[in-house]
Amino acid sequence: MGKTYFGLEIPFLDVLQVEPEFAENGHSRIRLTLRPELLNSFHVAHGGVVMSILDFAMAAAARSSHEHILGVITIDMTTSFLRPSKGILIAEGKVLKAGSTVNYCEGSIFNEAGQLTAKSTGSFMLRRAKA
Repeated sequence: MGKTYFGLEIPFLDVLQVEPEFAENGHSRIRLTLRPELLNSFHVAHGGVVMSILDFAMAAAARSSHEHILGVITIDMTTSFLRPSKGILIAEGKVLKAGSTVNYCEGSIFNEAGQLTAKSTGSFMLRRAKA
């Protein structure tokens, strides 16, 4: 059994070695220390790594704003890369609008100096237990 991420086993995050910090009241924060295998040919974070941790940060924020849900499913996601992501990355997720079925979220990645390196928005469908 792998590590849990705010109550869920997510093997892909084990591979990335994501460190969950918190997910509560529609906000989340996670951390990732970049390693050579997560870099692209320019020796900065691969775009897929950046998008993966943004997706998880937003999904964790969405899950934290509701009770009794099984998880969330990403419906759509748009990402802007603002500067190269290097070193230790902090990804934060925030619910912009919580609906009964879909949450609208934003995610941000900051480098060690606190500079914004990437920004994302996404929609997440809530999976609930059947009554």
